[in-house]
Amino acid sequence: MPIKIYGDPGSGSLRRVTSAAAIMGVALERVNIDLFRGESQTPDFLALNPHGLSPVMVDGDFVLYESSAINLYLAEKAGGELLGASTRERYEVLQWMFWSGEQWRIFATLTFDERIGKRLMGQPEDESIVRLAFAKIRAGAAVLDAHLADRRFVVGDRVTLADLDIAAPFSQSHRTKIPLGEFPNLVAWQQRLLETVPAWAQTKREVDARIDGALEAAGIQL
Repeated sequence: MPIKIYGDPGSGSLRRVTSAAAIMGVALERVNIDLFRGESQTPDFLALNPHGLSPVMVDGDFVLYESSAINLYLAEKAGGELLGASTRERYEVLQWMFWSGEQWRIFATLTFDERIGKRLMGQPEDESIVRLAFAKIRAGAAVLDAHLADRRFVVGDRVTLADLDIAAPFSQSHRTKIPLGEFPNLVAWQQRLLETVPAWAQTKREVDARIDGALEAAGIQL
């Protein structure tokens, strides 16, 4: 049976999973979940993930949520070097994945919720929340920018799961205006991913089509 992935095509979290799967050659059966229509809040979906968030993976009778956990599962199942080419690299990849979840992506998601999610619900953004998120993003971006000053990728000499986890905020950055453009090494690294990792470029097009379509349908211009 194919591995099923439930998620909204506009989700940066789903993007991380579908990109990783494409890089590794793992076949996925996509099941679209429309977050804007509340499809992640139905009893059937909440039985898969009680948080009502996507993506969710179903592999036979095994259900797993959280994108990073799904990617680790797929990488161990498929083999390859997305988890690093050595034991040391593996732990560096894990370090940056945990760092991304704790100190990075959460603030980009918070900004999306304030600047895009609330607008779609007809609510004003809370500027104090945006200021806090921007401060945290700048602090993390400064660390990344220094780290990437003499590196092509986050760990080793090729793309790993660390790159995909950390690159996720770029999925919505031109809509949310988070201050990533202030950090030239970070911008150059993201462009490198788009130019050298076809799956990352393809999933960007999918995210853009989904979110831009939703904004247009709602009559919202950013």
